[in-house]
Amino acid sequence: MAPMRAPAWLPMPIRRTLRVVRRQWRIVVRRARKVSAPARRAWRRSLHLRVVTLTLVASSLLVGGFGWFIADRSTQILLDRARDEVSSQMSGKVDYAVSQLTVHRTERDPKLPTTISNTVTRLSDGDPTESGGALLELRADNYPDLKPVISDERIDASALLTREMRHSVANESQVARQIRTIDVRGEPVKYLVWGSPVPTSFGHVELYYMVPLTTEDKAANEIRATVAVTGLALVLLLGLLAGLVTRMVVTPVRVAARTAQRLSAGLLDQRMKVDGEDDLALLAASFNQMAANLQRQIVRLEEMSRLQRRFTSDVSHELRTPLTTVRMAADLIFSERDEFEPAVARSAELLQAELDRFESLLTDLLEISRFDAGFAALDAEHSDLVPIIERVAERLAGLAERVGVTIELRLPDTPVIAEVDPRRVERILRNLVGNAVEHGERRPVEVTLATDDAAVAVTVRDHGVGLKPGEERLVFNRFWRADPSRARQTGGTGLGLSISVEDARLHGGWLEAWGEPGGGAQFRLTVPVRSGDRLVAAPLPLIPRDRDRAIEAAPAVDSSAPQTSPAAPSALGDEPAEVL
Repeated sequence: MAPMRAPAWLPMPIRRTLRVVRRQWRIVVRRARKVSAPARRAWRRSLHLRVVTLTLVASSLLVGGFGWFIADRSTQILLDRARDEVSSQMSGKVDYAVSQLTVHRTERDPKLPTTISNTVTRLSDGDPTESGGALLELRADNYPDLKPVISDERIDASALLTREMRHSVANESQVARQIRTIDVRGEPVKYLVWGSPVPTSFGHVELYYMVPLTTEDKAANEIRATVAVTGLALVLLLGLLAGLVTRMVVTPVRVAARTAQRLSAGLLDQRMKVDGEDDLALLAASFNQMAANLQRQIVRLEEMSRLQRRFTSDVSHELRTPLTTVRMAADLIFSERDEFEPAVARSAELLQAELDRFESLLTDLLEISRFDAGFAALDAEHSDLVPIIERVAERLAGLAERVGVTIELRLPDTPVIAEVDPRRVERILRNLVGNAVEHGERRPVEVTLATDDAAVAVTVRDHGVGLKPGEERLVFNRFWRADPSRARQTGGTGLGLSISVEDARLHGGWLEAWGEPGGGAQFRLTVPVRSGDRLVAAPLPLIPRDRDRAIEAAPAVDSSAPQTSPAAPSALGDEPAEVL
C-alpha cells in the first residue's frame, strides 16, 4: 500500500520528507513489480506450477504443524521424566539432610558447619557438568552466620538460583523448581533446579539440587532434527508426487491445446494419441471425433464455396458474350430512339439503363470472384491522392446535381503522396462518395483528406438518414441494404462496399464506418504511406467533430490492424520458578 498524502496542516519540512518517502515507495513498488513480472506471468499461465506450489504450501503447513506437535510432545515427555527422577531423588536427599541436621539444637552450634559440609559431600552426585551428575547446595538465607556450602566450587550456583526461587524456598518454606541455562566452560548448559526447605530443630535451611539436562536436551534436539528432516523429505515427496500426477493430467490438455491450434491453423489432419480407457483417453477420443467431424464439415463447406465461386465466375464470364451482343443491339436501338414512337423510345432508354446496371453487376461479381480466389494483386506506385479525390468528385458531380447534393472537398494545399494502387483507391472513393451522395438527403457531402508520417486518411461525411446501432458493421456485407425493400430505385448492386473493403485490406489499410439515426454517416479510409507498413493510428477521427460523442464507434472492418553462526536453539527452553 502506498503511503498516504501528507495533510496540509503539517509543517513544510515534514511534508517534503513524506513526499520523498512516497516517491521512493513508488519506485520500490515499480521495481518489485518489474522483478516479479516473470514469476507472476508463469503463475498465471502454468496450471502445473500452481498445483505443485499449492501442494507444497499446504503440505508444508500440515507437516510443519504435525512435526511441531510431535517434537513438543517428545520434549515434554523427556522433561517430565527428568522431573520425576529429580523429584524422587530430592525426597531422599531432603530426608537424609533432615536426619543429619536435626541433631543440632541451635544454629550457633560450632559443629553445624561441619555437618552441613559433610552432608553436601555425602549427597553430591558426580560431575555436575555431565549427564548423571548433579550440583547440590545447602544454604541458610535466614541465618547469615551459616555460609552456603556447594558441592562444586567451579560452578556459580548463584546464576542458577533466581531471587524469586530463593524467596519462595527460604521465606515461604515452599518447594520450587525451574529450568536455567548458564555457561559452563564456554558452552551453554541447561539445569533443572529443584529447591526444598529442610526442617531442623533450630528452623530450616534450603537444599538446592541442580541436575544438568544435557542428555534430555540432546535427545530433544535430535528428535527435532529428525522430525524436520523427515518432514522436509515428506514435503518434497508430496511435491514430486503432485508434480507427477498433475503432469499426467496437464500433458494431455497441453497436447489437446496444441492440436487445436494446429487445427485452427488449417492442419485438419491433426489428431490426439489415445492411450488406455480412462477419462483422458475418452477426452482424446472425443476430441478426435470432433476434429474428424469438423474436417468433414469444413471440407464440404470449402467444396461448396469453391463450387459457388466457380459458378459465379463461370456465369459472369459466360454472360459476357450474350451481354456484348445485346449491348451492341441496344446501342444501335438507343442511337436511333429519336425516330421511334415515344413509348418505344422510352423502352430503349430503360433497356440501356438496365444493361448498364447489369454490366456493372457482372463487373462486380468478377472482381469479387478474383478476391475469393486470391488472384487480386496490388499494383502500388507513388501517387498523389489529391487529384484522385478531385477526379472522383468531378465524375460524380452530375449525380450530385441531379439529387441536389453538393460535394465539398477539404484537401491540403500540398500534394499527399502515398504508395497505393490508384485504380483501387479511386474505386473505393467512388463507392464511398457515390453512396454518400445517394443518401445525403440534399445536404452537403464533405470529403476530407489528411496525412502524417505513417498514414493517409480520407473521410466521407454525409448528413442523411444515418445508420442504426450495429449497422456500421453490416454495411460491408455483400448485398446488404439498410432498407430491405426491393422496390427502392436508388442504390447499386450491393457489392461496392464489399469490394472496397477488399481493396483496403489489399493495401494493408482500414475501412471503417460510423453513423447514427438522423445524424448522418461517416466512412474513413486509412492506408499506410509506404506499402507494407503496419498501421497504428489514423490522422483523422472516425467520429465527426461536429457530433459530441463520448464513445467512438467500433471499427466495422479492420483490414490489417493488430492489435558468525549463532548457537542452535535448544529444544528445552528456560522456565521461570514454579512453586510446587
